[in-house]
Amino acid sequence: MSGFSPVERTSVATAVFDQIAARILDGTLPAGERLPPERALTEEFGVNRQALREALQRLDQLGLVEIRHGGATRVRDFRRTAGLDLLPRLFLGADGGIDAEVVRSVMEMRTAIGADAASLAAARATSGVRAGLRETVADLESLVADGGADDVAALAALDVRFWDLLVEGSGNVCYRLSLNVLRDAYRPVGALVDLLVLDERRDVPAHRDLVAAVEAGDAGRARARAAALLDQGRIAVLSHFTEEDPG
Repeated sequence: MSGFSPVERTSVATAVFDQIAARILDGTLPAGERLPPERALTEEFGVNRQALREALQRLDQLGLVEIRHGGATRVRDFRRTAGLDLLPRLFLGADGGIDAEVVRSVMEMRTAIGADAASLAAARATSGVRAGLRETVADLESLVADGGADDVAALAALDVRFWDLLVEGSGNVCYRLSLNVLRDAYRPVGALVDLLVLDERRDVPAHRDLVAAVEAGDAGRARARAAALLDQGRIAVLSHFTEEDPG
């Protein structure tokens, strides 16, 4: 393996990690590939062994490599071994552009989690969560009525509050953590996403219907209303990237 660049003295372990991770994710280093010995890597990167080992440990924790003490470090098939923590790194492709396949996956997962969380919230949400949802929808309605239908930042803040409450109402910690990861994944293109899902976020009737279903304890209707609401954003985002890259 060659072609790595010497790294700066600041955050050298992170710089080493970034270079190796990028090669694994773009396929330059395929699954099963052996990394060179530590001595060779420290010379190529221009770092000390401690920084290299720290980088390799991070790669191992993400499921990108397997460290065998006394043996070779090998690249792993990250699609089989990595977790959602890797998702933010997959969102941007090797060329710095947005990976349309990952975008599609993120939006589909967003709809699936949101719909199921709404269904669970219909059965589990506390009175406090239900009151918070009613208040959030009331604030959304006031914002739109007062001419704030194009206020991207205000709508985004209300959207975060709304789905945080709904997922809290579901009582599912896995959905809570997954929502954190999904938001972090599209943070690099957050401004674009905020614009693309604007119609979804300012749809007052859809939000009101969803909250009504949760308050009525109607799990099936809550799921359907949440899926329909989130599909607005999913369709808008995927349509945008389809137009950008027809292939």
